[in-house]
Amino acid sequence: MRLVVAACAARYTGRLSAHLPLATRLLVVKADGSVLLHSDGGSYKPLNWMSPPCSLAVVEPDAEAAARGVTQVWHVQHTKSDDRLEIELHEVHHDSAHDLGVDPGLVKDGVEAHLQALLAEQIHVLGDGHVLVRREYPTAIGPVDILARDASGGTVAVEIKRRGDIDGVEQLTRYLELLNRDPHLTPVRGVFAAQEIKPQARVLAQDRGIACVVLDYDALRGMDDVAARLF
Repeated sequence: MRLVVAACAARYTGRLSAHLPLATRLLVVKADGSVLLHSDGGSYKPLNWMSPPCSLAVVEPDAEAAARGVTQVWHVQHTKSDDRLEIELHEVHHDSAHDLGVDPGLVKDGVEAHLQALLAEQIHVLGDGHVLVRREYPTAIGPVDILARDASGGTVAVEIKRRGDIDGVEQLTRYLELLNRDPHLTPVRGVFAAQEIKPQARVLAQDRGIACVVLDYDALRGMDDVAARLF
């Protein structure tokens, strides 16, 4: 992993256009090829990024850019699309590389891990005709909790939380963006599943075309007969 702290500006072009004005930021170049720009805030979410597969080329600035104080330009080009991220570096404050080795991956704890296992065993909870493809389906930014197929053969990506909030919806959105680039999977629809889903998260999910499913932990474990309830 390469970490660069620099005064920089960036422009993203392709399916959308976005611009970051000159400011000091953290640039992260990961071993998988992804490039991310972070500010000193906003939790884990980068201001802009390019997901793999992509290539990074570092070039000298032209005369006009050099006159503005640009010392180097990063061209980050996605391999399978026209998406392009161009970063102009002015003053570099820090530049280091670190070998992090092989990561063992996220180990889910407690109820969330159990919910994933139970839902995989009872995938029909998502609807009649659903079949499990795989748990912990790998992507370049982490594993999707469950990948399934619906009755029509369409791909379904499921993100599972104990308490569903906006961050979980954002996480699933990023997974869907990557999965829909795979011609063997697209179109992929998302399902946000949790024991409790906050109203703001539900609104955001619905706005993005993501279905919400509330999971009953006791019912999944066979400790609560839903059909026998009076109310």
